[in-house]
Amino acid sequence: QVQLVESGGGLVQAGGSLRLSCAVSGPFFSTSTMNWYRQAPGKQRELVATTSSGGSTNYADSVKGRFTISRDNVKNMVYLQMNSLKPEDTAVYFCKMVNIFRKDYWGQGTQVTVSS
Repeated sequence: QVQLVESGGGLVQAGGSLRLSCAVSGPFFSTSTMNWYRQAPGKQRELVATTSSGGSTNYADSVKGRFTISRDNVKNMVYLQMNSLKPEDTAVYFCKMVNIFRKDYWGQGTQVTVSS
């Protein structure tokens, strides 16, 4: 029923920008907390950014001031604008939805590669 599909990843040079999108189908999007995670090779998956149903946001220290998470509750979309990208931002980026029943849903991920 619930499906998350990420897009927008790719190869970019250090200092460049990318905008990731996550399209969500299914119920409860507007009341859900939306998250972006990333997982680099050989590393654990880490939380990058969160937006609550009310629109408040939180970021990992490593991306503060460079990344911006936003959501569109009409289109059921969540975005991650990534600026001033660094090689250490290279990872697979995942979208996760946590609904009001505390159930998690994940997307399949999109690869972001930042070259130095």
